[in-house]
Amino acid sequence: MALCSFERLLVSFLVLVVVCAKAGLGTTVGCVERERQALLRFKHGLVDDYGILSSWDTRDCCQWRGVQCSNQSGHIILLHLPAHWSENTDDYQSLRGEISPSLLELEHLTHLDLSFNDFGRRPIPPFLASLTKIQHLSLSNANFSGRLPSQLGNLSNLLSLDLNLNFNLHSGNLEWLSHLTSLRHLDLNFVDLSKAIHWSQAINKLPSLIHLNLQYCSLPPLTTPSLSPVNSSAPLAFLDLHFNDLTSSIFPWLFNFATTLVHLDLSWNDHLNGSIPDAFGNMISLTYLDISHNQLQGSIPDIFGNMASLERLDLSVNKLKGEIPKSLSNLCRLQGLSLSHNNLSGQLPQDLLACANDTLEILYLSGNQLTGSVPDLTGFSSLQALELDQNQINGTLPTSIGQLTKLQVLDIGSNSLQGAISEAHLHHLSQLYYLDLSSNSLTFNMSSEWVPPFQLNSLILTSCQLGPRFPSWLRTQKQLESLDISNSNISDVIPGWFWNLTSRIQAFNISNNQITGTLPNVSSKFDHSIYIDMSSNYLEGSIPQLPSNLAWLDLSNNKFSGSITLLCTVANSYLVYLDLSNNLLSGELANCWPQWKRLTVLNLENNQFSGKIPKSFGSLQSIQTLHLRNNNLIGELPSSLKKCKSLRFIDLAKNRFSGKIPTWIGRNLPNLMVLNLQSNKFSGSISLEICQLKKIQILDLSSNNMSGTIPRCLSNFTGMTKNGTLTLTVAYSYSFYNSFMSFSPKSYDDRELVKWKGREFEFKNTLGLVKCIDFSSNKLTGEIPKEVTDLLKLVSLNFSRNNLTGLIPTTIGQLKSLEVLDLSQNQLIGEIPSSLSEIDRLSNLDLSNNNLSGKIPRGTQLQSFNASAYEGNPTLCGLPLLKKCLEDKAEGAPNASSYEDDIQQDGNDMWFYVSIALGFIVGFWGVCGTLLLNNSWRYAYFRFLNKIKDWLYVTTTINMARLRRSLQS
Repeated sequence: MALCSFERLLVSFLVLVVVCAKAGLGTTVGCVERERQALLRFKHGLVDDYGILSSWDTRDCCQWRGVQCSNQSGHIILLHLPAHWSENTDDYQSLRGEISPSLLELEHLTHLDLSFNDFGRRPIPPFLASLTKIQHLSLSNANFSGRLPSQLGNLSNLLSLDLNLNFNLHSGNLEWLSHLTSLRHLDLNFVDLSKAIHWSQAINKLPSLIHLNLQYCSLPPLTTPSLSPVNSSAPLAFLDLHFNDLTSSIFPWLFNFATTLVHLDLSWNDHLNGSIPDAFGNMISLTYLDISHNQLQGSIPDIFGNMASLERLDLSVNKLKGEIPKSLSNLCRLQGLSLSHNNLSGQLPQDLLACANDTLEILYLSGNQLTGSVPDLTGFSSLQALELDQNQINGTLPTSIGQLTKLQVLDIGSNSLQGAISEAHLHHLSQLYYLDLSSNSLTFNMSSEWVPPFQLNSLILTSCQLGPRFPSWLRTQKQLESLDISNSNISDVIPGWFWNLTSRIQAFNISNNQITGTLPNVSSKFDHSIYIDMSSNYLEGSIPQLPSNLAWLDLSNNKFSGSITLLCTVANSYLVYLDLSNNLLSGELANCWPQWKRLTVLNLENNQFSGKIPKSFGSLQSIQTLHLRNNNLIGELPSSLKKCKSLRFIDLAKNRFSGKIPTWIGRNLPNLMVLNLQSNKFSGSISLEICQLKKIQILDLSSNNMSGTIPRCLSNFTGMTKNGTLTLTVAYSYSFYNSFMSFSPKSYDDRELVKWKGREFEFKNTLGLVKCIDFSSNKLTGEIPKEVTDLLKLVSLNFSRNNLTGLIPTTIGQLKSLEVLDLSQNQLIGEIPSSLSEIDRLSNLDLSNNNLSGKIPRGTQLQSFNASAYEGNPTLCGLPLLKKCLEDKAEGAPNASSYEDDIQQDGNDMWFYVSIALGFIVGFWGVCGTLLLNNSWRYAYFRFLNKIKDWLYVTTTINMARLRRSLQS
């Protein structure tokens, strides 16, 4: 019996082994054929440029790249085909095409990842919502477009959904999300949700949501913000809402997750304003809080000191003010603090974050108004980045800074530091790669044998005292990518070893020194696109052969001479900025402009160039600024320039250009804001097409041979009817990257010489506010068009030295912004309009040498000018001229010269009338009073009067009788 039992046990064991063996063999047999065929049809709809699916030709699809099958059933459960980055091609190796409905055969699929492929801006296929067992769906950065299919709400088993970086997807309603009750991870970055006004309610209905990414979604503000949080059971821990259109109405909704949130990013919401709510103090689980780049105001609340778990706090780029609160010293776990670019003031606390001296890695306080000295940070053993630049910090730099052995970034530029920098300041900073001590009053005292312990990527020492020699320790820095030692009192020849530093360098600036000598051939010295600024020195000789990958070159304000033909060796499309102004360069302009497709700023003014503008200038289709002032250029303007439709600024003054001003300037250059053709030989009339320059702000055609009348359509210059910005900024794209400074668009603030009050002034920081028209010193005839008075923001108007006739427009007083008005040396007639006296800003006026007549209007403004502003008008009268007007003489109108006499005369008249009154009183009462008081005198007086009366009667009667007799005879 025992044997039988044993045999039965052995048989059972063998059966089990066979079953297990068969099961094991089943995993190697291959996938389900129906699913294999589905994958092949899926492959057929794709374009595989890189052979990603080259393994999809064997029998067992479970062995194919990106495919995973179930060990138990053999069904495909995972399809993982994201594109991958190739260092060889410097690009993603991806699939293209469309997603085949054959994927519906993969009924057991739980994981689908097709991210970073290219599906040609097709919509996300709604049939994917039929894969009901899907738990993880990633279609990020796969070039889908169109409306987000609401059918995705059918994927009730979904744990994670990633549709990030599909820039053309949009959704006006997220209600479908409420059905994804198992969803833990949701990433909709860059999906346009600007019309999803009830997005927060949809999020509230996801009870399992832990991680939510809604960056760059144009999220609208909450339409019905409540005063108290909305109930939600979601255990949300990670929330990123940066770069949206949120307002402060988001705060009550956020505080619903106060006890669960660990990571919160609200940065770059431009409408998020007001003060920081105290309710943040209840978010005790937060380890990461970023509310930077907003419009937050008020002071930094003390409640942050209660958030003991905080490791990163970023409040930078807001409008916060006041002092840094002492409560921040309670944050003992803090690793990073950024309060940069606010309006914080007060003393920089010397014990700031002392509690976090073992953990603090990043401290950014730049761009405020903090005062005091640099604190002693000796105990901050973990500190890696310290930025205190652009404040009002004074004193000296403590040598204890040299004890921060992990420091990688040190930026204390643009402060009021003084004193010397010695080797002790930098002795132990072996990990330092970014150093900025610029714009202080610091002097470097290093021995010629000193070897720094670091290898810097960026060194910025603008306005530090390094000279008179190039610092010898600089030659040890082999990893430099950017170098700025401008305005550092160097009066030396560039040493040969300097050019050996340039193998990695992408930007260097040695401008505003007293550097002498010539430049060697540097065409092979730079491996990357390069920014070079050597302006404002004493460099001389010819411009050498330059690197072919040059992106920015400024050699202005030197003594370079000869031609610029070697510039043609810069045969690339990287060059965006070229400034060779204020040198001694000569010859014709090189004819290699077509190779610089991205050139945006070209400045060749104040040289000795001759010849014509090459027709190839028309290939500069990105150019915005063209300065050719003060050369010897001749000929007509080439019509090819009309292709340069991006031009905003043209200065061709003080050359010998001739011919008519082309009509295509108005028709083809719609963005033009400055046109200066002063002091050339242009002739002909001013065409009506010039009025199509609606954005023009400075128009100078002075000192030419222009004839004809001034167009009446000047009122089309709408750029002169609106307020301007301070600067005329030219934006351009310049690819500059190193390990600390990432790529960003650059800009250039243009500058221009403008005739102002009889002299030329250079405007830069306020150039955008200058609105002027100058047609002076030509042969223009006809009347001043009254339409010019519609240019309400005009600041300077000069029509002098022409042959203009007629009246000054009576509406001239509309130009309330006018500061300069010169109409002198014409043939204008009539009276000066009274409205001219209403322009309060007028500070320079010249109406001399015309035929103006009548009285100068009374008003403080017009009488304040010197008489020379009105001289040469024979029939003009009134102050400040000495010539009185007739009505002033007739009316006895007082004038300035007789003012004191008038006062004296008024005094004499007053005493005269007083004397008459006194005489009358004395005479009356002296005679009549006596008669009233004395009776005998009164009787005698009246008898005497009676005798006189009788005598007059008798005498008159006799004489009348004699007269009658004489007449009768």
